[in-house]
Amino acid sequence: MNQYKKGEIVTGCVTGIEKYGIFVSLDDYYSGLIHISEISDFFVRNPADYVHVGETIRALVIDDSDVDTFHVKLSIKNIDYKIIKRKNKKIVETSKGFDTLSYMLPKWISLKKEEIFSKM
Repeated sequence: MNQYKKGEIVTGCVTGIEKYGIFVSLDDYYSGLIHISEISDFFVRNPADYVHVGETIRALVIDDSDVDTFHVKLSIKNIDYKIIKRKNKKIVETSKGFDTLSYMLPKWISLKKEEIFSKM
């Protein structure tokens, strides 16, 4: 079981959103709450405007974890909390396919042969 220390940046999954804050699961044991006052320096009307359930985010531990309740107080104020997932781009085959390779391969072989034979 991890013990989270004040000042650490942790990664967790958003498991719930309420009017008063965001619930985050950190591991099999610990969960945390990002209180609405720890979301932004500006007025926050709805925490759901910042994250959605199932999203993986980073958060700052603002108080040492409670080992009795397995609870951690978190903040996303003043940190880059979003984790950007890159989508894999599908490779699209061109109409030329291997034409370029089949055209250049004999030339490359000839050049390499000349280079090898010139050293002998």
